[in-house]
Amino acid sequence: MTMKAASVDDGAEPAALDAAACLFHGFSDPSRLAIVRHLALGEHRVVDLTEHLGLAQSTVSQHLACLKDCGLVTSRPQGRASMWSLDHSEAVLDLLAAAERLLAATGDAVTLCPPSASTP
Repeated sequence: MTMKAASVDDGAEPAALDAAACLFHGFSDPSRLAIVRHLALGEHRVVDLTEHLGLAQSTVSQHLACLKDCGLVTSRPQGRASMWSLDHSEAVLDLLAAAERLLAATGDAVTLCPPSASTP
């Protein structure tokens, strides 16, 4: 997927825009963002994430499944548990840093922006 920042009407393929929207969906939930930020510290089991974040096991598992579908996390077996880690950590951290800069520049404007009509 290649998205250009040069202009609004750059002829980006609809498939690229759909892929970008799916990627940003992975970051669209505060709990998923918390999980991503926590996994940036290193590998964790689901039980570790539930304890650290105060979320239910089923909630953490559902969010990890979403993040895995987005290609943002991966797991590996360790005994009877799975160890979850952040994939593409440098790129993810760069994106989060850019988001923090944008939030600092816009202040409350982003949080006050109404969701689009197509957003449930």
